[in-house]
Amino acid sequence: MSEQTHGGGTGAGDARRVVVAGAGMAGVQTAVALREAGFTGAVTLIGAEPHQPYDRPPLSKAVLLGTAEGSAFDIDFEALGIELRLGCEVTGVRPEDHQVDTEAGPVAYDTLVLATGAVPVALPGTEGVPGVHLLRTLDDAERLRPVLARRHEIVVVGAGWIGAEFATAARAAGCAVTVVEAADRPLAGSLPAEAAAPMAHWYAEAGVRLLTGEQVAAVEPGAVTLAGSGAGRRIAADAVVVGIGARPATAALTGSGIALGPDGAVLADAGLRTSAPDVYAVGDCASYPSARYGRRLLVHHWDNALQGPRTVAAAITGAGAEPYDPVPYFWSEQFGRFVQYAGHHPAADTLLWRGDPWADSAWTALWLREGVLVAVLAVDGPRDVAQGRRLIAAAARPDPVRAADPAVPLKSATL
Repeated sequence: MSEQTHGGGTGAGDARRVVVAGAGMAGVQTAVALREAGFTGAVTLIGAEPHQPYDRPPLSKAVLLGTAEGSAFDIDFEALGIELRLGCEVTGVRPEDHQVDTEAGPVAYDTLVLATGAVPVALPGTEGVPGVHLLRTLDDAERLRPVLARRHEIVVVGAGWIGAEFATAARAAGCAVTVVEAADRPLAGSLPAEAAAPMAHWYAEAGVRLLTGEQVAAVEPGAVTLAGSGAGRRIAADAVVVGIGARPATAALTGSGIALGPDGAVLADAGLRTSAPDVYAVGDCASYPSARYGRRLLVHHWDNALQGPRTVAAAITGAGAEPYDPVPYFWSEQFGRFVQYAGHHPAADTLLWRGDPWADSAWTALWLREGVLVAVLAVDGPRDVAQGRRLIAAAARPDPVRAADPAVPLKSATL
């Protein structure tokens, strides 16, 4: 029975069943948000992993270093009336039948929320090679903990966010670390050169060898062989950690008729509805249209997985919701620094600096489009990001002179 038949509302006699596919942050928060919004029907949360649902950011930090045993959500699912089906892989979706196929058999739904997350991209040719690791799940972190404890020589492939965070943890554990990056700078896929290039010296300061403009030709037990300018060069590697990106975990949707983009993401609308009736998508597996930035966004970050569920819950319960268009936000802890980013910079036409990224320990970059603030990046500058995020939401116009002065609070530097 469709939610349209029910008028989208909820009440004491609500007989609808909402199935949430995915038990990460987005899935868990969707289930909780439904209860907070007053939904009284059945809620089933299906997770592929056998573990109690957990938060992922600590995996590359405290869990990896052994300073925390896990990061399970502090949620009483039983008290909330949320049924957990863990260790259960979703293998397909049949919208015409309102059913999800799983390893344990089909599960019927009235409303389905896809929260399947993303999966890391594997390095070609490394499948089955001993000592090659990805870092996405709790089991991944548990396998890597003893590697760090033995203070091995580690090669990290990819100088993106996860590569930098893992390299930070590995150095803290006393490992010798080499990072191999195909681009000419760290974070090449996330930040423009002027912002990312200054971050390269952080690696050397931390005792990490960073090799840019280099590709991996082959991985074998105990060594990595390079291609590119260093063709044939071998680097000792007791372990190889691959961090070259992630893609939406949507393979199970093949043949479902649910529309996917070229990047594999579910094409959700401004209400996070998919092309199939009674099916929503939230978090890392879905892209959505941003009126603020005039383009479709695919955001693989924790804050997106936290915010989207509220929009979905409001839609399912008939509470009404504004179009989903938050200011994207994420953070990263690396090499003793707290890096935060809010907004979306690619369409910007002006860059303003607050501080010198080559000389100052703390600095901020501001991106403007036709005078309007659209993105902010801060290193050890949480106040700038907090204020900048609100200014972006308000489409504020910073005064270029005052905004470039680190002594002037951003909120006081608008025209």
